Amino acid sequence: MSKTINPKTTIPEAGAGKRPAVRMPSLAEDKAITAAARADKDAQPLTPAQLKAMVPMKALRGRPKSDNKKLLVSVRYSPEVVAYFKSTGDGWQSRMDGVLQRYVHRHSKQA
Repeated sequence: MSKTINPKTTIPEAGAGKRPAVRMPSLAEDKAITAAARADKDAQPLTPAQLKAMVPMKALRGRPKSDNKKLLVSVRYSPEVVAYFKSTGDGWQSRMDGVLQRYVHRHSKQA
């Protein structure tokens, strides 16, 4: 069985589910809790400047966005070419891209 405090808040009674019952504070208790929180120097509300400076966690995760957009394509190369570039160590794909860029640069001037 559940107890309804207001139309949006329903709290399960003890033993009704897997979670223990939650007792909501009365208005007087809520005011006392709020007053105690505001009196705590270490727990002051954030200023508008601090709120504006916040960045969502999603924006901070992962690799930084590059200005140099690259396309994801599936290409088949001969085994010798791939083996050679892989043998040069980490970053072999970037080196392969560099070789192809130089080729395009040289040949686009001749056209």
